[in-house]
Amino acid sequence: MSHPQYLITSISNSGSAPENSFRKLQNAAACPSAPYGEMFKLEVPSLMVGTLDSLMNLSDDLGKTDSIIESIVRKVEKSSMDLAGKKATELTVGGVPSTRYIQQFAWDYAKYPNRRPLKELVSLISSGVSAIDEELKQLSSSYADKQAALQDAKRKKGGNLTTVDLNDVLEEKVVKNLKLFDTEYLKTVFVAVSKSQVETFEKEIYVLGGELVGYGGPDWSRMPNGLGQPQNFGSQVNRHQKKGSPVVPGSLEKVMADNDSVLYTVTVLKGMYEAGYYEGEEFIPGTKIDLLEAFSKILREKRYAVRENFTYDPSKQGKSAMLMEQLQVEVDNMRSGLTRWCKTHFGEAFVAWMHIKVIRVFVESVLRYGLPVDFTAVLYKVANGKEAMLVSALDKAFGETVKGDDLDDEEEYHDFVLIKFEP
Repeated sequence: MSHPQYLITSISNSGSAPENSFRKLQNAAACPSAPYGEMFKLEVPSLMVGTLDSLMNLSDDLGKTDSIIESIVRKVEKSSMDLAGKKATELTVGGVPSTRYIQQFAWDYAKYPNRRPLKELVSLISSGVSAIDEELKQLSSSYADKQAALQDAKRKKGGNLTTVDLNDVLEEKVVKNLKLFDTEYLKTVFVAVSKSQVETFEKEIYVLGGELVGYGGPDWSRMPNGLGQPQNFGSQVNRHQKKGSPVVPGSLEKVMADNDSVLYTVTVLKGMYEAGYYEGEEFIPGTKIDLLEAFSKILREKRYAVRENFTYDPSKQGKSAMLMEQLQVEVDNMRSGLTRWCKTHFGEAFVAWMHIKVIRVFVESVLRYGLPVDFTAVLYKVANGKEAMLVSALDKAFGETVKGDDLDDEEEYHDFVLIKFEP
Protein backbone atom coordinates (compact mmCIF):
# COMPACT_ATOMS: atom_id res chain seq x y z
CA MET A 1 0.00 0.00 0.00
CA SER A 2 1.30 3.46 -0.92
CA HIS A 3 1.76 5.89 1.96
CA PRO A 4 2.06 9.70 1.71
CA GLN A 5 5.35 11.20 2.81
CA TYR A 6 5.47 13.64 5.72
CA LEU A 7 8.26 15.63 7.34
CA ILE A 8 8.06 16.92 10.91
CA THR A 9 10.16 20.02 11.44
CA SER A 10 10.80 22.34 14.35
CA ILE A 11 12.76 25.57 14.65
CA SER A 12 13.61 27.76 17.63
CA ASN A 13 11.41 30.78 18.23
CA SER A 14 14.49 32.67 19.46
CA GLY A 15 12.32 34.67 21.82
CA SER A 16 9.91 35.88 19.15
CA ALA A 17 6.25 34.95 18.80
CA PRO A 18 5.49 31.38 17.58
CA GLU A 19 3.43 32.93 14.75
CA ASN A 20 6.60 34.38 13.28
CA SER A 21 8.26 30.94 13.22
CA PHE A 22 5.15 29.45 11.66
CA ARG A 23 5.23 32.04 8.83
CA LYS A 24 8.94 31.41 8.28
CA LEU A 25 8.34 27.67 7.95
CA GLN A 26 5.44 28.27 5.57
CA ASN A 27 7.34 30.73 3.41
CA ALA A 28 10.32 28.36 3.24
CA ALA A 29 8.59 25.36 1.69
CA ALA A 30 4.79 25.61 1.54
CA CYS A 31 3.87 28.76 -0.35
CA PRO A 32 3.28 29.69 -4.03
CA SER A 33 6.96 30.53 -4.51
CA ALA A 34 8.06 27.27 -2.83
CA PRO A 35 5.26 24.76 -3.54
CA TYR A 36 6.97 21.68 -2.14
CA GLY A 37 4.24 20.57 0.23
CA GLU A 38 1.26 21.36 2.39
CA MET A 39 1.98 22.53 5.94
CA PHE A 40 0.06 21.90 9.18
CA LYS A 41 0.74 23.19 12.67
CA LEU A 42 1.78 20.39 15.05
CA GLU A 43 0.69 20.62 18.66
CA VAL A 44 3.53 19.63 20.97
CA PRO A 45 2.44 19.62 24.62
CA SER A 46 4.49 20.89 27.52
CA LEU A 47 6.28 17.74 28.63
CA MET A 48 8.58 17.14 31.60
CA VAL A 49 12.17 17.86 30.62
CA GLY A 50 14.15 16.12 33.36
CA THR A 51 17.95 16.19 33.12
CA LEU A 52 20.11 16.66 30.05
CA ASP A 53 21.61 13.18 30.49
CA SER A 54 18.17 11.57 30.67
CA LEU A 55 17.12 13.41 27.49
CA MET A 56 20.22 12.30 25.62
CA ASN A 57 19.69 8.65 26.65
CA LEU A 58 16.02 8.89 25.79
CA SER A 59 16.85 10.36 22.38
CA ASP A 60 18.82 7.22 21.48
CA ASP A 61 16.03 4.93 22.69
CA LEU A 62 13.25 6.87 20.97
CA GLY A 63 14.57 6.10 17.50
CA LYS A 64 14.45 2.36 18.25
CA THR A 65 11.02 2.62 19.87
CA ASP A 66 9.74 4.55 16.86
CA SER A 67 10.93 1.81 14.48
CA ILE A 68 9.47 -0.99 16.62
CA ILE A 69 6.05 0.66 16.87
CA GLU A 70 6.05 1.41 13.14
CA SER A 71 6.73 -2.28 12.40
CA ILE A 72 3.76 -3.28 14.58
CA VAL A 73 1.51 -0.73 12.86
CA ARG A 74 2.57 -2.15 9.48
CA LYS A 75 2.02 -5.69 10.73
CA VAL A 76 -1.55 -4.95 11.84
CA GLU A 77 -2.19 -3.13 8.56
CA LYS A 78 -0.82 -6.02 6.46
CA SER A 79 -2.85 -8.57 8.42
CA SER A 80 -5.99 -6.57 7.76
CA MET A 81 -5.23 -6.26 4.05
CA ASP A 82 -4.45 -9.99 3.75
CA LEU A 83 -7.70 -10.91 5.48
CA ALA A 84 -9.82 -8.58 3.37
CA GLY A 85 -8.16 -9.40 0.03
CA LYS A 86 -9.74 -7.51 -2.84
CA LYS A 87 -12.37 -6.10 -0.48
CA ALA A 88 -9.72 -4.23 1.52
CA THR A 89 -10.60 -0.70 2.59
CA GLU A 90 -8.48 2.00 4.18
CA LEU A 91 -7.99 1.58 7.90
CA THR A 92 -8.96 4.52 10.06
CA VAL A 93 -7.80 6.12 13.29
CA GLY A 94 -10.71 7.02 15.55
CA GLY A 95 -13.04 6.84 12.57
CA VAL A 96 -11.02 9.17 10.31
CA PRO A 97 -8.27 8.41 7.75
CA SER A 98 -4.79 8.26 9.26
CA THR A 99 -3.66 11.23 7.16
CA ARG A 100 -6.45 13.43 8.53
CA TYR A 101 -5.65 12.28 12.07
CA ILE A 102 -2.02 13.39 11.91
CA GLN A 103 -2.86 16.62 10.09
CA GLN A 104 -5.33 17.46 12.87
CA PHE A 105 -3.30 15.86 15.65
CA ALA A 106 -4.19 16.68 19.25
CA TRP A 107 -2.36 15.19 22.22
CA ASP A 108 -4.45 12.68 24.23
CA TYR A 109 -3.91 14.04 27.74
CA ALA A 110 -6.25 11.47 29.33
CA LYS A 111 -4.45 8.47 27.89
CA TYR A 112 -0.92 9.88 28.01
CA PRO A 113 -0.60 12.40 30.89
CA ASN A 114 1.93 15.01 29.87
CA ARG A 115 3.18 15.60 33.43
CA ARG A 116 4.56 12.10 33.80
CA PRO A 117 8.34 11.69 33.43
CA LEU A 118 9.22 11.20 29.78
CA LYS A 119 10.81 7.78 30.32
CA GLU A 120 7.63 6.53 32.02
CA LEU A 121 5.51 8.04 29.27
CA VAL A 122 7.50 6.30 26.53
CA SER A 123 7.35 3.02 28.47
CA LEU A 124 3.57 3.38 28.85
CA ILE A 125 3.14 3.89 25.11
CA SER A 126 5.51 1.13 23.99
CA SER A 127 4.12 -1.45 26.45
CA GLY A 128 0.60 -0.82 25.14
CA VAL A 129 1.74 -1.43 21.55
CA SER A 130 3.76 -4.50 22.56
CA ALA A 131 0.58 -5.97 24.05
CA ILE A 132 -1.17 -5.40 20.70
CA ASP A 133 1.69 -7.16 18.92
CA GLU A 134 1.55 -10.16 21.25
CA GLU A 135 -2.22 -10.47 20.90
CA LEU A 136 -1.93 -10.29 17.10
CA LYS A 137 0.62 -13.12 17.14
CA GLN A 138 -1.70 -15.31 19.21
CA LEU A 139 -4.79 -14.56 17.11
CA SER A 140 -2.91 -15.03 13.84
CA SER A 141 -1.46 -18.34 15.05
CA SER A 142 -4.92 -19.63 16.05
CA TYR A 143 -6.35 -18.53 12.72
CA ALA A 144 -3.51 -20.18 10.78
CA ASP A 145 -4.00 -23.43 12.73
CA LYS A 146 -7.72 -23.42 11.96
CA GLN A 147 -7.03 -22.73 8.28
CA ALA A 148 -4.56 -25.63 8.20
CA ALA A 149 -7.17 -27.93 9.75
CA LEU A 150 -9.69 -26.84 7.10
CA GLN A 151 -7.24 -27.45 4.25
CA ASP A 152 -6.41 -30.86 5.68
CA ALA A 153 -10.14 -31.70 5.86
CA LYS A 154 -10.60 -30.58 2.24
CA ARG A 155 -7.62 -32.67 1.18
CA LYS A 156 -9.05 -35.74 2.87
CA LYS A 157 -12.50 -35.12 1.44
CA GLY A 158 -11.46 -34.47 -2.14
CA GLY A 159 -8.27 -36.51 -2.40
CA ASN A 160 -7.59 -39.97 -3.80
CA LEU A 161 -7.27 -43.18 -1.81
CA THR A 162 -3.89 -42.11 -0.44
CA THR A 163 -5.40 -39.21 1.52
CA VAL A 164 -9.20 -39.45 1.59
CA ASP A 165 -11.02 -40.48 4.78
CA LEU A 166 -11.61 -44.17 4.06
CA ASN A 167 -14.78 -44.21 6.16
CA ASP A 168 -16.32 -41.97 3.49
CA VAL A 169 -15.51 -44.24 0.53
CA LEU A 170 -15.68 -47.78 1.91
CA GLU A 171 -19.07 -49.48 1.80
CA GLU A 172 -20.07 -51.70 4.68
CA LYS A 173 -20.81 -54.71 2.42
CA VAL A 174 -17.29 -54.47 0.95
CA VAL A 175 -15.69 -54.34 4.37
CA LYS A 176 -17.70 -57.35 5.59
CA ASN A 177 -16.11 -59.49 2.87
CA LEU A 178 -12.58 -58.55 3.91
CA LYS A 179 -10.48 -60.64 6.28
CA LEU A 180 -9.46 -58.06 8.88
CA PHE A 181 -7.34 -58.99 11.89
CA ASP A 182 -6.36 -57.00 14.94
CA THR A 183 -5.13 -59.52 17.48
CA GLU A 184 -2.22 -59.79 19.85
CA TYR A 185 -0.04 -61.09 17.03
CA LEU A 186 -1.61 -60.00 13.72
CA LYS A 187 -2.75 -56.69 12.23
CA THR A 188 -4.41 -55.99 8.88
CA VAL A 189 -3.30 -52.70 7.36
CA PHE A 190 -4.73 -50.71 4.45
CA VAL A 191 -2.23 -49.67 1.79
CA ALA A 192 -2.97 -47.29 -1.12
CA VAL A 193 -0.80 -47.76 -4.18
CA SER A 194 -0.47 -45.56 -7.25
CA LYS A 195 -1.74 -47.33 -10.37
CA SER A 196 1.70 -47.00 -11.93
CA GLN A 197 3.13 -49.06 -9.04
CA VAL A 198 0.46 -51.78 -8.80
CA GLU A 199 2.35 -54.44 -10.73
CA THR A 200 5.55 -53.92 -8.75
CA PHE A 201 3.65 -53.86 -5.44
CA GLU A 202 1.82 -57.13 -6.06
CA LYS A 203 5.07 -58.86 -7.07
CA GLU A 204 7.15 -57.75 -4.09
CA ILE A 205 4.69 -57.48 -1.21
CA TYR A 206 5.51 -60.91 0.27
CA VAL A 207 9.25 -60.29 0.30
CA LEU A 208 9.21 -56.72 1.58
CA GLY A 209 10.88 -56.52 4.98
CA GLY A 210 12.64 -59.81 4.37
CA GLU A 211 15.28 -58.95 6.98
CA LEU A 212 12.84 -58.02 9.74
CA VAL A 213 11.62 -61.33 11.18
CA GLY A 214 13.73 -64.12 12.62
CA TYR A 215 12.09 -67.48 12.01
CA GLY A 216 14.95 -69.61 13.32
CA GLY A 217 14.68 -71.90 16.36
CA PRO A 218 16.32 -74.88 18.10
CA ASP A 219 17.93 -77.51 15.89
CA TRP A 220 15.71 -80.46 16.81
CA SER A 221 17.56 -82.76 14.41
CA ARG A 222 20.31 -83.04 16.98
CA MET A 223 17.93 -83.83 19.84
CA PRO A 224 14.75 -85.39 18.44
CA ASN A 225 13.77 -86.72 21.87
CA GLY A 226 13.37 -83.15 23.15
CA LEU A 227 10.88 -82.13 20.44
CA GLY A 228 7.83 -80.61 22.08
CA GLN A 229 9.35 -80.72 25.54
CA PRO A 230 10.21 -77.58 27.58
CA GLN A 231 13.85 -76.80 27.04
CA ASN A 232 16.18 -74.06 28.33
CA PHE A 233 18.02 -72.96 25.20
CA GLY A 234 18.33 -69.25 26.00
CA SER A 235 21.13 -67.50 24.18
CA GLN A 236 22.04 -70.73 22.37
CA VAL A 237 19.08 -70.19 19.99
CA ASN A 238 19.74 -67.93 17.02
CA ARG A 239 16.31 -66.70 15.94
CA HIS A 240 17.82 -64.82 13.00
CA GLN A 241 19.60 -67.70 11.32
CA LYS A 242 16.52 -67.76 9.09
CA LYS A 243 14.88 -64.47 8.17
CA GLY A 244 11.76 -63.46 6.31
CA SER A 245 9.00 -60.92 5.76
CA PRO A 246 6.32 -60.21 8.40
CA VAL A 247 3.60 -60.40 5.70
CA VAL A 248 1.22 -63.34 6.18
CA PRO A 249 1.33 -65.42 2.97
CA GLY A 250 -1.82 -65.12 0.85
CA SER A 251 -3.21 -62.21 2.89
CA LEU A 252 -3.10 -59.52 0.16
CA GLU A 253 -6.60 -58.41 -0.92
CA LYS A 254 -7.63 -55.74 -3.40
CA VAL A 255 -10.36 -53.59 -1.86
CA MET A 256 -11.20 -50.88 -4.40
CA ALA A 257 -9.73 -48.46 -6.93
CA ASP A 258 -10.21 -44.88 -8.11
CA ASN A 259 -8.76 -42.96 -11.04
CA ASP A 260 -5.33 -42.63 -9.44
CA SER A 261 -4.73 -45.48 -7.03
CA VAL A 262 -5.70 -48.91 -5.74
CA LEU A 263 -6.47 -49.78 -2.11
CA TYR A 264 -5.27 -53.11 -0.67
CA THR A 265 -5.32 -54.85 2.69
CA VAL A 266 -2.44 -56.99 3.86
CA THR A 267 -2.00 -58.80 7.17
CA VAL A 268 1.35 -58.65 8.97
CA LEU A 269 2.92 -59.85 12.21
CA LYS A 270 2.62 -57.13 14.84
CA GLY A 271 5.83 -57.92 16.63
CA MET A 272 8.50 -60.43 17.48
CA TYR A 273 9.67 -61.51 20.90
CA GLU A 274 13.34 -62.06 21.51
CA ALA A 275 13.40 -64.63 24.33
CA GLY A 276 15.07 -63.92 27.63
CA TYR A 277 17.85 -66.10 28.94
CA TYR A 278 19.97 -66.83 31.97
CA GLU A 279 23.51 -65.66 32.48
CA GLY A 280 24.55 -67.78 35.40
CA GLU A 281 21.92 -67.16 38.07
CA GLU A 282 20.74 -63.87 36.54
CA PHE A 283 17.81 -63.83 34.10
CA ILE A 284 18.07 -61.36 31.23
CA PRO A 285 14.51 -60.35 30.22
CA GLY A 286 13.44 -60.71 26.63
CA THR A 287 12.49 -57.80 24.38
CA LYS A 288 9.66 -57.23 21.92
CA ILE A 289 10.37 -55.75 18.50
CA ASP A 290 7.64 -53.66 16.80
CA LEU A 291 7.46 -55.19 13.35
CA LEU A 292 4.43 -53.17 12.28
CA GLU A 293 6.22 -49.82 12.54
CA ALA A 294 9.34 -51.15 10.83
CA PHE A 295 7.30 -52.65 7.98
CA SER A 296 5.26 -49.46 7.56
CA LYS A 297 8.51 -47.52 7.23
CA ILE A 298 9.65 -49.81 4.40
CA LEU A 299 6.33 -49.31 2.60
CA ARG A 300 6.62 -45.52 2.91
CA GLU A 301 10.15 -45.64 1.53
CA LYS A 302 8.71 -47.45 -1.50
CA ARG A 303 6.17 -44.61 -1.80
CA TYR A 304 3.26 -46.85 -0.86
CA ALA A 305 0.72 -44.99 1.30
CA VAL A 306 0.10 -46.85 4.54
CA ARG A 307 -3.26 -45.76 5.97
CA GLU A 308 -2.10 -46.02 9.55
CA ASN A 309 -4.41 -46.01 12.56
CA PHE A 310 -7.44 -46.56 10.32
CA THR A 311 -10.27 -48.62 11.74
CA TYR A 312 -13.46 -48.89 9.77
CA ASP A 313 -16.44 -47.32 11.54
CA PRO A 314 -19.68 -47.06 9.52
CA SER A 315 -21.07 -44.50 11.98
CA LYS A 316 -18.36 -42.06 10.85
CA GLN A 317 -19.44 -42.15 7.23
CA GLY A 318 -20.17 -38.60 6.07
CA LYS A 319 -18.74 -37.04 9.24
CA SER A 320 -15.73 -35.63 7.39
CA ALA A 321 -18.09 -33.49 5.29
CA MET A 322 -19.78 -32.25 8.46
CA LEU A 323 -16.39 -31.54 10.00
CA MET A 324 -15.32 -29.60 6.92
CA GLU A 325 -18.48 -27.48 7.04
CA GLN A 326 -17.96 -26.81 10.73
CA LEU A 327 -14.33 -25.85 10.16
CA GLN A 328 -15.35 -23.53 7.31
CA VAL A 329 -17.80 -21.75 9.63
CA GLU A 330 -15.12 -21.45 12.32
CA VAL A 331 -12.55 -20.10 9.84
CA ASP A 332 -15.06 -17.53 8.51
CA ASN A 333 -15.94 -16.43 12.04
CA MET A 334 -12.29 -16.16 13.03
CA ARG A 335 -11.52 -14.16 9.88
CA SER A 336 -14.35 -11.73 10.63
CA GLY A 337 -13.27 -11.40 14.25
CA LEU A 338 -9.62 -10.88 13.36
CA THR A 339 -10.57 -8.31 10.71
CA ARG A 340 -12.56 -6.33 13.30
CA TRP A 341 -9.68 -6.65 15.75
CA CYS A 342 -7.22 -5.27 13.19
CA LYS A 343 -9.45 -2.30 12.41
CA THR A 344 -9.74 -1.42 16.09
CA HIS A 345 -6.13 -2.00 17.10
CA PHE A 346 -4.63 -0.37 14.03
CA GLY A 347 -6.07 2.90 15.31
CA GLU A 348 -4.68 2.30 18.81
CA ALA A 349 -1.20 1.45 17.52
CA PHE A 350 -1.22 4.39 15.13
CA VAL A 351 -2.19 6.84 17.90
CA ALA A 352 0.69 5.50 19.99
CA TRP A 353 3.07 5.88 17.04
CA MET A 354 2.07 9.48 16.47
CA HIS A 355 2.56 10.32 20.15
CA ILE A 356 6.06 8.82 20.02
CA LYS A 357 6.81 11.05 17.00
CA VAL A 358 5.71 14.10 18.94
CA ILE A 359 7.83 13.10 21.95
CA ARG A 360 10.80 12.72 19.59
CA VAL A 361 10.20 16.24 18.27
CA PHE A 362 10.06 17.59 21.84
CA VAL A 363 13.23 15.81 22.99
CA GLU A 364 15.24 16.67 19.86
CA SER A 365 14.11 20.30 20.02
CA VAL A 366 15.09 20.70 23.67
CA LEU A 367 18.47 19.11 23.01
CA ARG A 368 18.97 21.27 19.91
CA TYR A 369 17.62 24.65 21.11
CA GLY A 370 18.10 24.38 24.87
CA LEU A 371 15.99 25.72 27.74
CA PRO A 372 13.58 27.28 28.33
CA VAL A 373 11.43 25.28 25.90
CA ASP A 374 10.69 27.67 23.02
CA PHE A 375 10.15 26.19 19.56
CA THR A 376 7.50 25.78 16.87
CA ALA A 377 6.81 22.46 15.16
CA VAL A 378 4.98 21.85 11.89
CA LEU A 379 4.07 18.92 9.71
CA TYR A 380 4.74 19.02 5.97
CA LYS A 381 2.80 16.78 3.63
CA VAL A 382 5.37 16.45 0.87
CA ALA A 383 4.23 17.05 -2.68
CA ASN A 384 4.77 14.06 -4.93
CA GLY A 385 8.47 13.60 -5.69
CA LYS A 386 9.52 16.89 -4.02
CA GLU A 387 11.02 15.71 -0.74
CA ALA A 388 14.58 16.62 -1.73
CA MET A 389 13.43 20.07 -2.89
CA LEU A 390 11.54 20.65 0.37
CA VAL A 391 14.52 19.69 2.54
CA SER A 392 16.82 21.81 0.40
CA ALA A 393 14.49 24.80 0.80
CA LEU A 394 14.47 24.34 4.60
CA ASP A 395 18.27 24.13 4.63
CA LYS A 396 18.46 27.31 2.62
CA ALA A 397 16.11 29.11 4.98
CA PHE A 398 17.33 27.79 8.34
CA GLY A 399 20.85 26.45 7.87
CA GLU A 400 22.99 24.09 5.83
CA THR A 401 22.97 20.31 5.56
CA VAL A 402 26.13 18.65 6.84
CA LYS A 403 27.47 15.34 5.51
CA GLY A 404 30.86 14.47 6.83
CA ASP A 405 33.24 11.89 8.24
CA ASP A 406 31.91 12.56 11.73
CA LEU A 407 28.46 11.25 10.77
CA ASP A 408 27.63 7.56 10.53
CA ASP A 409 26.26 5.80 7.43
CA GLU A 410 25.50 8.89 5.36
CA GLU A 411 23.45 10.36 8.23
CA GLU A 412 22.37 13.94 7.57
CA TYR A 413 22.60 16.78 10.07
CA HIS A 414 20.44 19.87 9.79
CA ASP A 415 20.42 23.11 11.77
CA PHE A 416 16.81 22.34 12.67
CA VAL A 417 14.91 19.26 13.83
CA LEU A 418 13.77 17.08 10.93
CA ILE A 419 11.97 13.75 11.33
CA LYS A 420 10.64 11.80 8.38
CA PHE A 421 7.24 10.18 8.72
CA GLU A 422 5.44 7.82 6.35
CA PRO A 423 2.10 7.00 8.02
